[in-house]
Amino acid sequence: MTLYTSAESNIRKTWLYLTLFLLFIIGIGWLISYYANSSVILWIAVLYSVSVSFLSYWYSDKIVLSLVRAKPVEKRDNPELYRIVENLCITAGLPLPKIYIMEESQPNAFATGRDPKRGVVVVTRGLLERLEKVELEGVIAHELSHIGNRDALLQTAVVVLVGVVVTMVDIFSRVRWFGGGSRSDRGNPIIALIGLLIIILAPFAAQLIKLAISRKREFLADASGALLTRYPEGLARALEKISGSGIPMRIANDSTAHLFIVSPFRGKINWLHRLFLTHPPLEERVRALRQMSV
Repeated sequence: MTLYTSAESNIRKTWLYLTLFLLFIIGIGWLISYYANSSVILWIAVLYSVSVSFLSYWYSDKIVLSLVRAKPVEKRDNPELYRIVENLCITAGLPLPKIYIMEESQPNAFATGRDPKRGVVVVTRGLLERLEKVELEGVIAHELSHIGNRDALLQTAVVVLVGVVVTMVDIFSRVRWFGGGSRSDRGNPIIALIGLLIIILAPFAAQLIKLAISRKREFLADASGALLTRYPEGLARALEKISGSGIPMRIANDSTAHLFIVSPFRGKINWLHRLFLTHPPLEERVRALRQMSV
């Protein structure tokens, strides 16, 4: 399967994950209702999680730009970068996003913005200095694909779902261990065991589903970006250069790492950290891109 066909496959799998996520939440909600003998507490938890998550989403671009200390760049400051972004936006049928630069030596980039009209592309100084034009075009096309595919919206939906799971599990644990409902499972060890497993495993499972969706979106952005430039090798070479750079990023942290085209963390990664990586293995991404040229 090439990236031309895997793009559609990744979209289907993403929505499958979201459907499973929703069914997962419904299952937890049923257990809470069973123990509390009331659905009111469930609705309170859902409304709280959705409200907090969407407020974060509404201001997410401003928060992220502040965290990474990115500064806006005008066309007169870097006309070549602007020409690349403008040409790709015309090809993709997207409005021109705002462009920001991070004063970081590590080559990297990311996109944010809740919809295409409010898109933002951020590149590091190291990316501009170390990549050739065709490689830079591949990276920009990847980030514009995130904007065009409304990945920020999808990721926010996933964050909402994770927040709902965590809040619901917290409520379930309180109802389960401290009472609060008319139901009792003391005579049913199977239900008691199921309740205990949900308390322990639900947040972990929710996080894994979130990461699975994030990884699929990276594959999809690679596919869309390669189709946009019609030169998959440019993005493949860029990914190799970015990941091969041993330069650390000063502001790298877990809250923003998932945004970048390649994880900003450098050095050896243990198996537990690897399990929670938001990006697919680089070798798989490069291999899939180069299959397009065969």
